[in-house]
Amino acid sequence: MTMKKNKALLTFIGFFLVIVGFMSIILSLVGLRFMFLAWMDAAGPLLSFVLKLVLIIGGFTLVYFAQTNFEGEE
Repeated sequence: MTMKKNKALLTFIGFFLVIVGFMSIILSLVGLRFMFLAWMDAAGPLLSFVLKLVLIIGGFTLVYFAQTNFEGEE
């Protein structure tokens, strides 16, 4: 029930996470960064990249679960 009410909000948050993750990776390739994600870059380049991938995968997962109808499942 709760997922049905918040479907649009969860989808928006998921897409926001995906876009921020992709933009963060693209910006890091040219030497720029989002200031609110600077804590990721302080952890080192590999951990920063992995955390950004987790951000993207988490966003896609959130969108998938928000758009899936579980009521038809048995």
